[in-house]
Amino acid sequence: MMTMMIKRISLALCLVILTACSNSSDDRSAWRPPVDVKPIHYSNSELNEQLRWITNNQDPVVASTNAKRGGMMRSYIGAFPMTFRVIGPDSNGGFAGYMRALNLSLVDVHPNTGNAIPSLATHWAFGADGKTVYFKLDPDAKWSDGTPVTADDYLYNLDFMRSKKIVAPFYNNYYTKQITDIRKYDDHTISITSGTAKPQDELLFSTALSPLPRQFTALTDNWVRDYNWKIPPVTGAYNISKFSKGKFIQFDRQDNWWANNKRYYRHRFNPDSIRVKVIRNDDVAFRYFLKGELDTFNLVRPNLWYGKARGKVFDEGYILKAKFYNDIPQSPSGLWLNTQDPILADRQVRLALAHALDFDKVIKTVLRNDYERLNRQYQGYAEYDNETIHPREFDLARANQILDADGWQQRGKDGIRRKDGKRLSLRITYMNNDHTPRLVILRESAARAGIDLKLQFLDSSTGFKQILEKKHQIAWMGWSAGGIAPRFWSYYHSDHANRPQTNNITALSDPALDKKIMRYRQSINRDERIALAKELAKIVDHHAVFIPSFSVPYTRAGFWHWMKLPSDLGNRTTDSLFSFADGYYWIDEQDKQQVLADKHDGIPYAPKTIVNERYKVSQ
Repeated sequence: MMTMMIKRISLALCLVILTACSNSSDDRSAWRPPVDVKPIHYSNSELNEQLRWITNNQDPVVASTNAKRGGMMRSYIGAFPMTFRVIGPDSNGGFAGYMRALNLSLVDVHPNTGNAIPSLATHWAFGADGKTVYFKLDPDAKWSDGTPVTADDYLYNLDFMRSKKIVAPFYNNYYTKQITDIRKYDDHTISITSGTAKPQDELLFSTALSPLPRQFTALTDNWVRDYNWKIPPVTGAYNISKFSKGKFIQFDRQDNWWANNKRYYRHRFNPDSIRVKVIRNDDVAFRYFLKGELDTFNLVRPNLWYGKARGKVFDEGYILKAKFYNDIPQSPSGLWLNTQDPILADRQVRLALAHALDFDKVIKTVLRNDYERLNRQYQGYAEYDNETIHPREFDLARANQILDADGWQQRGKDGIRRKDGKRLSLRITYMNNDHTPRLVILRESAARAGIDLKLQFLDSSTGFKQILEKKHQIAWMGWSAGGIAPRFWSYYHSDHANRPQTNNITALSDPALDKKIMRYRQSINRDERIALAKELAKIVDHHAVFIPSFSVPYTRAGFWHWMKLPSDLGNRTTDSLFSFADGYYWIDEQDKQQVLADKHDGIPYAPKTIVNERYKVSQ
């Protein structure tokens, strides 16, 4: 990231392009085991294996030593969450990202090298069965209420996740079939066993779980209701300190966080407080930002970067702009078609719709050629990526041909096709009002093929709830991407097709696909898994339940002068410069007072836009 030290010397626009060649420590072309330390042999009556314990205190530290503690970061969300729980009904909304970031896992991933680094565990070791990983817990680790983190928190986690009382079938299944055992050897030594053998890198990250505070969480028959708004102890730097339903949520930093001086956590999570205000309209939120009532604003959308992010506060250097290219798996964003719907159950309709949407026009007009067309759902996964898959091209002749052959020849006076007395009308549910112009163009092109697309804008909590309950026809949204390899089971296995609150929002159910998914999950051979991932991606593409929209190989932000970033702006995997989960930024309170005073007195600063292309991937 980048430290913004702006001198008040000129009104001329300063365009700084930071470029640097990647060095060996940044090479992620292939996963490398973390640095091996002197073997520590551990055995007792419970553990008969001789283990080679591994840690990693050798990767580069990426946080800035210039970081300062203090201040309040002010941000916003579009809707108040339906719960603070991260498990159970209504827990998988947009705010869940904040809540999950409050807890650490056993190991973390270095943002540049991709290597495992210590977190709640100081060391790890692999069992001979290819399924089990052993972890030595950091004896310093504590919950925010002061209780030590011990092996018992992991044992309790397993019982909790298997309980029907949490009303979370995905976790019930996962912690039965994919996490088959957790064992305690002493207060700070555990093992976690996967249901299937995996290559070591995938095995490590799939078993690097978070604990559960057994001193707080009691499994009751009414657990979902009783814990809807309770604030649990956490292992991370922040926890919720206060909130007002429908208005705001505030996180405060722990004064004596146990990981303050750990190698990979020093100089991170710097503000004393982070207040997240509920602002239901992005345009209104942007006005708050211009007035200095929000500290940062995401400027990825072209209408913001090129259009709204200009004027006096930018020209006079009080607000700065930054563009940072990253190298990460692309978010699978686009149209998700619910096959439970009688019209969309027909693959021919799904194919015709894909050919009827003019994404290129959206890119050229609304998006100012600033985005690229996303090729496929699983894009950016190195060897696992099936690069033969491309989106179906906009082709009205082809769309018309498919629909005619499928019995949709009749058209009403409005030009919309009919079949058996039913109009070819479909509803698109979306949760970002700024996306309306994009969808209007797609609606217009679809109408030329005789398809009526109705746009349904909902706030994020309501919209996501509708989608998870599979009450949508078409969802316009993107999932977060990440991990070493593509994930298919939660998105496409039949076990999740007809259940609410699962990620299979297309409700796709294909027994042949299920079998390959299970082979993929059970394979330990890396080459076989790569081949299966490519086959699975091809099968999913054949079903045409997902229509990819756009890929964005960078992130952009506007931020007030007092908000500071490390010198490189971000890391290879940075997807948001002011990420709550990463916490590399800080607030310069002294600078803030000076900027506000100078702004009041009309003293301008040098305007500045910073572009960092260090991790830009060549097209």
